[in-house]
Amino acid sequence: MRVVVQNDKYGAYRKRRIRAGIAVLAAAAIASGCADGASTAPPAAGQQPREAPGAKAPDKRHAAQRARAAAAKRWGLSRVPLTAPPPPAVKPEIKTRAGFEVDGHEEDDLPPVFTTIPTRQKIVFLTIDDGAEKDPAFLRMMRELRVPYTAFLSDYLVKEDYGYFKRMQQAGVSLHNHTLHHPYLPGLSYSRQKREICGMQNVIEKHYGTRPTLFRPPFGNYNADTLYAAKACGIKYAPLWNEEVFADHWEYREWDRDLHPGDIVLSHFRGKDDWKGTMPDMVRRFLEKVTAKGYAVARLEDYL
Repeated sequence: MRVVVQNDKYGAYRKRRIRAGIAVLAAAAIASGCADGASTAPPAAGQQPREAPGAKAPDKRHAAQRARAAAAKRWGLSRVPLTAPPPPAVKPEIKTRAGFEVDGHEEDDLPPVFTTIPTRQKIVFLTIDDGAEKDPAFLRMMRELRVPYTAFLSDYLVKEDYGYFKRMQQAGVSLHNHTLHHPYLPGLSYSRQKREICGMQNVIEKHYGTRPTLFRPPFGNYNADTLYAAKACGIKYAPLWNEEVFADHWEYREWDRDLHPGDIVLSHFRGKDDWKGTMPDMVRRFLEKVTAKGYAVARLEDYL
């Protein structure tokens, strides 16, 4: 059975788990990812709701812009993050990335595995995995800056404080499946993989009221059993990533080591115990780069 694996060198906590037998899909390259300079960009056209005749829409719009600019300054950003365009009325067709298929993928309509959303717009998607770090400053920062992101949670870490992620959900963040215990799934039988995935579906439904439709396999590693199990548990998509951002650097899947329209960016709920910085430090590095390159951050679920 074919196993699809990702490059696994993202921190000491992972290195203790899987040290052999993993074929690397793509070599990661490291770059600082910061850009200098400062500018303030207005929201993209069509971002504000239409107002009734005579309403003071400009005042509301300008107030929102001023509030976001003040938040950017307060959180140490050199630029105000750009506002994403409205999501498409017709969702793009999501297909499995070439080379990421497993046996039976198309025939059995297994969840597509992809690293980029097909779009020509200069948008990227921030996704954050596991749930180890529970930094209140991160929640405030993302709320004040109005930056959308998607969380993929593992119960063995989330259960330390379900309430933290409830506050995240109440702020509009969708919570999705990253298994119960974060194992190397291709090393497990189909039934054990299904317990890991369906079990996390149950946890999220119990504590947050929804059953996720998105699933990210731990370390990005999976085989056909993984995707058959995910489908059986109600999963529709298996997004991976094209870049990963840390508190002090970026890593890339592609040879050009750059952002592309529709790229999915990975990060983790991590802090100074694992990183050279905090989660707000990671957000600053992420936003400085994407904004300097003219990208806005969009909500992944709006394109699926």
